[in-house]
Amino acid sequence: MIFINQVLQYVKGSKRIRVIEIEESYVFIVDIDAHTSMPKKELYTTLVTEIEQNELLVIADPFGRVIADNDLTAVQILKREEDWDTIQENCLLHMNELIQKRGRESKIKEIAEELNVTPTKVKKLLSRYWQRGMNKNAMLPDYANSGGKGKTKSLTEAKIGRPRRVNISGDYQIGINITDEVKLQFEHAINKYYRKTNNYSLKDVYHFILRDFYSDRYKENGEMKYRVWEANRIPSYNQFYYWFKKIEDPKKDIQFRKSTKEYELKHRPILSDSKSETNGPGTRFQIDATIADIYLVSSFDVNKVIGRPVIYAVIDVYSRIITGIYVGLEGPSWIGAMMALDNMVADKVEFCKQYGIEITEEQWPTEHLPEIIIADRGEFEGYSVENLINNLNIKIENTTAYRGDLKGIVERKFRTFNGKVKQKAPGAIQKEFRERGDQDYRLDATLNLKEFTTLIITLVLYNNHKIIDKYPMEKEMITDGIVPTPINLWYWGIQNRKGRLRTVNRNILRLNVLPRGKATISRAGIKFKNLLYGSRQAIEEQWFLKLKNRSIAIVYDPRNIEKIYIPHDNGMEYEACTLLEPSQQYRNDFLEEIVFQQQLHSELEEIEHSSQVQLTINTDVMMDEIIKKPEKKKKQSYNQPTSKKEKIASVRDNKLREKQLNREEEKFDLSPAVVSDQADVIDFVTKEKVQDDKSEKSSSRLMEKLKKKRDETFGKDE
Repeated sequence: MIFINQVLQYVKGSKRIRVIEIEESYVFIVDIDAHTSMPKKELYTTLVTEIEQNELLVIADPFGRVIADNDLTAVQILKREEDWDTIQENCLLHMNELIQKRGRESKIKEIAEELNVTPTKVKKLLSRYWQRGMNKNAMLPDYANSGGKGKTKSLTEAKIGRPRRVNISGDYQIGINITDEVKLQFEHAINKYYRKTNNYSLKDVYHFILRDFYSDRYKENGEMKYRVWEANRIPSYNQFYYWFKKIEDPKKDIQFRKSTKEYELKHRPILSDSKSETNGPGTRFQIDATIADIYLVSSFDVNKVIGRPVIYAVIDVYSRIITGIYVGLEGPSWIGAMMALDNMVADKVEFCKQYGIEITEEQWPTEHLPEIIIADRGEFEGYSVENLINNLNIKIENTTAYRGDLKGIVERKFRTFNGKVKQKAPGAIQKEFRERGDQDYRLDATLNLKEFTTLIITLVLYNNHKIIDKYPMEKEMITDGIVPTPINLWYWGIQNRKGRLRTVNRNILRLNVLPRGKATISRAGIKFKNLLYGSRQAIEEQWFLKLKNRSIAIVYDPRNIEKIYIPHDNGMEYEACTLLEPSQQYRNDFLEEIVFQQQLHSELEEIEHSSQVQLTINTDVMMDEIIKKPEKKKKQSYNQPTSKKEKIASVRDNKLREKQLNREEEKFDLSPAVVSDQADVIDFVTKEKVQDDKSEKSSSRLMEKLKKKRDETFGKDE
């Protein structure tokens, strides 16, 4: 509920407001700390929601104090009476108009003219009335802020300041009743100040409470100052400490004041291990990701470093065997997690064969679904997790990071893998911070993504046959002489424990969990990531001709881009699309590397773009220069035709002459050049060669023959 004259304070910014009127579904409020404040209109439901969400707190009225007239001077009383009469006689009658924004300024001007004062004076009186409680004492002048604050007083035998009030028992009367509103203020201050990495003490937090909720605010020399209220209007420190102990949450306090990581590592109760929550292989799988401590190079160019890969691993909690992996360039995300889940149900013999590693099924026998998957919230909240839960009946347990009793197994495997990689592989990060003069390990990068994946598979096979230190062995295991390696524990658990292993068609899993995308249909084929695909259904139904569906949903595997899949509506079938000939060159590449290559191509084109612009500009300039010369020559010609008809009448003849000239210039002469015995005759005045009459006659006779043949062709008389 919201009441008239109620004072509220915003959690952010500490702005304080007063409710001055409630009208149907709206509330009118003023800022009580502003120099002047006119009413603002807010929705009633908005304020209620902010109060319920603890964005707005109910606080004590900072002007709600008892002031006796005996404590006031004659000047203070006189000023109060004058201003109160002005409010009563000139403003209260028009209050409905004054609280509304529309028409407020004109009404204030009318009142100012009646009182023969400025509109600013009226605004100040109204602001003081609304801000300070809408009562008579709200009109008292601010003499309380004067008197030389901060200056040393001249002391006499009489005590300065307000006399202390004592009760019958002789104890000082301090503290107030701790209402629900005050408890909310305590809780807000604890969350805002105490549960922070600043490590404020409880005494500091108490002082912040007094500053934010139990003090008057004023400005001195442009700076905000606070004056704490009298002791009988504020909660005592003992009261605050008592209620702090009632709402204290040690776990939350450590997490906020230190860090969640420190709590999980140093303060978390350790009451059990991960294995105690499983009853056999497949009950619980843990999945997690880490960024490998190594830099890789591109498979297209070994001189280009592509950064650090991400490793995803899925581990059975009971046996510690790794049931699925994914190595790629996707950051810790749903796509990477889904690739690991896809590998989890894959035939590991065929998987290893793709990387040139020959194994038997007994060396890596996992291709099953678990009952529960334990994962981080980041990857397994939202997206396609519903498909896992609804279609495959897998429970997802999201946990916070640093839960050593829940995901410590997979995290320890990552530490082992990274340690092995640092020992052997070039380009590995050897220490967290390099010192000046140290070799940059990125320059040593040698492995590409496929080669590094092969390295990780080798480590996985090593892990599956390695003895587990400090494994909580069962009595039956010891009796049966089981050596605690993941492979042994896996087979023993299947035979002797219940377990929850299930199998599923890998294609069905892919339809449910693999990343989805949008492909476009064009005349060139089904286009996805700038690669072209085709399918039997598309050809039979003439997709590439009709072009009815411009976009279509597809499922794809970033590790094998030779095919993409169009899922059917029943969720159980799909249409496979294969790469067309223009994109066949990429069939053996990872999607990450193809995208990297496309980005590189775009960057090269962008770099070349400025040169292309310059080339275009220079070509246009050269073309203009070439055209200008014949245009100038044409304008200066003296034998131009006198009419348009005359100009185009001899086009055919002109073309024949030009063709003959071109033939003379373009003709081939395969015989050696023969030196002519006839000398050229040069005109002495013009310095030009004098044409031979014989040559002129020959040319003239040829042109006549050509003309005659043309006339015969078109049936003209000679």
